[in-house]
Amino acid sequence: MTSSNRLPDGTITLPDHLREGLDLLFVGLNPSQYSAEVGHYFANPRNRFWAAFNLSGLVDRKLDAANDATLLADGIGFTDVAKRPTAMGSGLRAADFRRWAPVLREKILKFAPKLVCFHGMMAYKAYLQHGEGAKEDPQLGLQERSIGVSKVFVVPNPSPANAKYSLDDLAAWYGRLREASRQ
Repeated sequence: MTSSNRLPDGTITLPDHLREGLDLLFVGLNPSQYSAEVGHYFANPRNRFWAAFNLSGLVDRKLDAANDATLLADGIGFTDVAKRPTAMGSGLRAADFRRWAPVLREKILKFAPKLVCFHGMMAYKAYLQHGEGAKEDPQLGLQERSIGVSKVFVVPNPSPANAKYSLDDLAAWYGRLREASRQ
């Protein structure tokens, strides 16, 4: 698998880490510019995903962004609602979600992971609106709605811009995700 992909306009983005039989699929809002440039999910050293992930016990070893693709062997994959990288999520346009959310829906239906984890309410709401045609007011945690056979869970976005949640808060949410993935 290559470390990056190019969109039709030549923009470098992150490759999906997907396969059939996944236990857990992490879905980010979109790749950060930095992550796309280095070719790994949550690669910005200020992003708290890997620190919270390591504290959560989702796997029994410490990992960092350079190990993202190795998680496929553990039944864990990665993708995004929108594949266009931006410096911040606020750089996305509605057109990005109209283009990419239906593509995400098809990927989830095709690969049928047991559990899909959206990073942040913005990511999940963008998916709902543009991938499912639904406007809802979801809460963090396990959702009533599924995508095909896949259960859905929402955790706070680990971006450094989301200072509302501490590292310990994020780790606790990933711990809840771990429990939901074992049900």
